[in-house]
Amino acid sequence: MAVETELKFRVPARKLKTLVRPRIAGSRSDKPSESNLVSTYFDTAKHKLKRRGLSLRIRQDGRGYVQTIKAAGGTQFDRGEWETELDNDEPDLSKADNTPLEAIASRKLRRKLKPVFETSVRRITVPLRMKQSEIVLAIDRGQTTVGHRSRPIGEIELELKSGQRLDLFRLARALERTAGAELDLRSKSEHGYELASDQEHLVVSAEHIVLEPEFTSGEAFRVIARAAFRHFSSNADAVREGEPEGIHQMRVGLRRLRTAISLFSKILDRPSTEEAKAQLKWLANELAPARELDVFIKEEIEPASHDALLRRGGKVIRQEFSRNRDRAFARARTAVSSTRYRVLLIDTLQWIEAKQTISAADEGGPIGQFAAALLCRRLRKLRKSGRRLDEMSAAERHKVRIRAKKIRYAIDFFESLFSSKREQRQLARQSKHLKRIQDALGSLNDFVAHRRLAVDAALKAPHRKERTRAFASGVVLGREEQAIKPLIKIATKEVRGLGKI
Repeated sequence: MAVETELKFRVPARKLKTLVRPRIAGSRSDKPSESNLVSTYFDTAKHKLKRRGLSLRIRQDGRGYVQTIKAAGGTQFDRGEWETELDNDEPDLSKADNTPLEAIASRKLRRKLKPVFETSVRRITVPLRMKQSEIVLAIDRGQTTVGHRSRPIGEIELELKSGQRLDLFRLARALERTAGAELDLRSKSEHGYELASDQEHLVVSAEHIVLEPEFTSGEAFRVIARAAFRHFSSNADAVREGEPEGIHQMRVGLRRLRTAISLFSKILDRPSTEEAKAQLKWLANELAPARELDVFIKEEIEPASHDALLRRGGKVIRQEFSRNRDRAFARARTAVSSTRYRVLLIDTLQWIEAKQTISAADEGGPIGQFAAALLCRRLRKLRKSGRRLDEMSAAERHKVRIRAKKIRYAIDFFESLFSSKREQRQLARQSKHLKRIQDALGSLNDFVAHRRLAVDAALKAPHRKERTRAFASGVVLGREEQAIKPLIKIATKEVRGLGKI
């Protein structure tokens, strides 16, 4: 088995040629070499290998055929790679011994395997030396093909052959400055499956996290943080295309990473963590107005605009808020297309991987012990604070909602550590209660935001539209006001239903 330690980047096509002989301070390059690589990726009709985090490809490079089995990067920075030479372009599962594919390799699987997509690239390989590190820069131009559909490939890879990971990130920053390179941890196989699904920009949800009971708290944090990083960064294209769900999922990924930082705060280096949190908060704030306005329009403005009672007022506020939403989506698109965003990706991943980030990897004991104690402690605090929701201010209820959300994410993070059926049932029950608390208090929090938006719109309206818009806004707010008490009642009931783990 070979182990790949690499970073992948997307680069504008016009910049790729400039990297053949890169001029990067502190490094020197050897003579580049070129090759044509044609790779066919195989899977079943239901993508069984993909669902198990595996990829199987046959690559022809002019000299012969090589079968490669890869374990998807997922929550690991390094990933396993198993290569075997073949006589032809057909998969040979008899050569999958001692690989992750061995467990499911059977005659039945072999019969079901078929080509899913093909990549064809012209690769220029540039050996680089930086201090004590040897790094290979691979520049790929070509296309991915599925049937009659295709998508261009324009990317680079930095693979650490020997030396320090820090040098890998130093080169990454240099490539961002000189070529506008954007870190993209998704592999060619992931992009190929996206094309095969016939979705131009697939919205990516959170992936399942698997932790081993013997992990230290530091090891567990890195697995969780990598998963959250992939979650938010993989939705950049969907945000650029103005996909509301893409914006939502990027925000969820950011929240999950910030929650992980909060849960593991005692073992993290404070100065570097504060810097990482500041950058993540900037991106979250750039996305927030788009999500806030989109929800307000879909849930309140559009239904109100069809109400005969409002007549012209409903149409006026719908047009106004739609323009505001367009501006907010443009703001989100600008943020994820900026130099600051590209630098944030590199800085955040380096922070996750840096040894100095974990100041006390073993604090709290093995992760199973750490997780159980953390969940019990946080649930106890939530039950205590949630007893008087009806007496709280909106700001206080918002804090309770955040507390519930963090516990729910924590259950997602730690679920694999609780293997018995009884524990799984308990976690599922707690998660259901937390989801209902989060939804009810989330709606109350939305009401506060909606009130601010509606009042602001009424105050800024031109004089001739002021009464119309104010009346329509008042109707919307009045409907929301009627829902406050029932929502508080629901949240209070669900808090009482929380048990112990």
